[in-house]
Amino acid sequence: MTARWDAVVVGAGFAGTLVAHRLGAQGWRVLVLEAGRTAPTGPETAAAYRAAGGGPPTSPYPHSPDAPSPDVTDLTGLPDGGFTATGHLRQYGPLPYASGYLRANGGTGLLWTGLTPRMHPEDFRIGDLGHGRNWPIGYHDLEPYYRDAEHELGVAADAGEQRRAVGLPIPDDYAYPMRAIPASHLDRQLAHVLDGRSVRDPAMPDPARLAVTGTPHARNGLPTRPGDTFGPPCAGSASCVPVCPTGAKYTPLRTQARWAPSVELRTEAVVARVLADPVTGRATGVEYLADAAAHRVDADLVVLAAHAVENARLLLLSGLANRSDQVGRNLMDHPALLTWGLMPDPVGPYRGPGSTSGLEAFRFGPARARRAPFRIEIGNWGWSWAGGSPEAEAAALMAAGLRGKQLRACLGDRLGRQFSLQFELEQPADPANRVTLDPDRRDPLGLPAPAVRYDLDGYVRAGMASARAVSDQLFALLGAEDHTAYPAGPQWPGRIEHQGVAYGYRGAGHAGGTHLMGDSPATSVVDHWQRCWDHPNLYAVGCGSMPSLGTSNPSLTMAALALRSAERIHQDLLDLRRPLSVSARLPSPAAPRPGDLPPLAPRPSVPCPSALPETP
Repeated sequence: MTARWDAVVVGAGFAGTLVAHRLGAQGWRVLVLEAGRTAPTGPETAAAYRAAGGGPPTSPYPHSPDAPSPDVTDLTGLPDGGFTATGHLRQYGPLPYASGYLRANGGTGLLWTGLTPRMHPEDFRIGDLGHGRNWPIGYHDLEPYYRDAEHELGVAADAGEQRRAVGLPIPDDYAYPMRAIPASHLDRQLAHVLDGRSVRDPAMPDPARLAVTGTPHARNGLPTRPGDTFGPPCAGSASCVPVCPTGAKYTPLRTQARWAPSVELRTEAVVARVLADPVTGRATGVEYLADAAAHRVDADLVVLAAHAVENARLLLLSGLANRSDQVGRNLMDHPALLTWGLMPDPVGPYRGPGSTSGLEAFRFGPARARRAPFRIEIGNWGWSWAGGSPEAEAAALMAAGLRGKQLRACLGDRLGRQFSLQFELEQPADPANRVTLDPDRRDPLGLPAPAVRYDLDGYVRAGMASARAVSDQLFALLGAEDHTAYPAGPQWPGRIEHQGVAYGYRGAGHAGGTHLMGDSPATSVVDHWQRCWDHPNLYAVGCGSMPSLGTSNPSLTMAALALRSAERIHQDLLDLRRPLSVSARLPSPAAPRPGDLPPLAPRPSVPCPSALPETP
């Protein structure tokens, strides 16, 4: 065992894996501590999922009893519209934080959807609109790291389309590593009807012009440059959540396979505390629990990359970085409003990725000052996320008395025409939404468990009202039969009412904000490098640092931030190794006093070579 490491990274998900990769490539000795277990290969995980007959997204992965993962099935709606919560996260309401995450090697990056849109430049300045917080950096500060992350993850997209439809200032000479993933049959049908048409958002002064736009994916397609290889292309398996059986979708395990020998991974190592010098504030290492024993690791620099909830929990357990009282606060997600129905003709659902295109017109603009913006994701997997899986549909038809040929014909017709829209709404940072330590409940290792207090403000609810109004117009243009309903009960723990209308939301799994960055230690936890203000060699990286989430899936932005921080961490480690250069300032000559020795004669000037030969 190495007695002391250059850096210890806590968490082997997206951010931790990328930071460890970049530091290892520079020759630094890096120890990565992962609380969960090692996941099997994609084909093995897919086989386990099929054998179990499906289940929640985390179900096919090995779970460590010492590091439980919260899941969406921990939440249950009540007949009166409330909810109950069980599992790893204690919930204090008033609304459910409806997203889970996976504690395993690779983290939630094993079961993500694979969508990688960039944030819009406007997303970095939402505080100027009177909602949430501004970033201490802007889009142009992050843009080169977006390109770096897109090459690291292998993103497929059309740069020209992203410039035109989303308004992203992507350099004219830039091409994504891979060509865009082809549009689905449903995408093409919707584009045929909707492109060039307009709908009215009640919060917008002018009608919004529609254009079905391809979504960037971290999923293998055709390389834009001959000779580039990223792995097997997408085979349309339609199981991206929870697993891609062919390895076409990026996961952190792909980067881990290229780690330098100086990077070591230890799984089932639950970090319990970050150690810091009480005088200087510098982190000195971590304590972790494994094999029924406590272990200590000393390091020159510590990086927390364990998910927004777990990072906040670990800082609270350690009593660190909380001068601003913002650790754990400002918990955000993308509340996802779903609408679903039947198209007039078959659309070929349940083939390919869960979504390949969307509608971008509601992500930015003046209406953002009055209601939460939203991105519309076109769903290729029928009604599955809304709760109407093919099995549920078959059971409902059988309960209605259908059998034999009639059952098969009716089931084939209905499943073939299913489609859904997902309205992914921005939720601004609110200090009242927070992660805390549960005062009376502990996890299997005896550590205080995380607890959550969560709500959606009027700004988000107004966004839901606008989203539903837009959905109604889209269904009318498409001639679709609307089946959207949010009944109180087990299926909709995230059911709310706004101005007398019922809405239901799902969690998108996009936790953020619990150790957000800022430009002052009085109001934020980390600086723009994701370095803790109070501890110059302690970094907290990941979506927890993001002051806003915008309306785009945050994984690409998290990756870009991690790569940016890795550059700063490398420089920090170099500075630690660099010998101190002391420049003594001599006092001004003074008048000689009696008994003083005469001044020394100046030394002759000796020319020095610009470079010295290397010592063998």
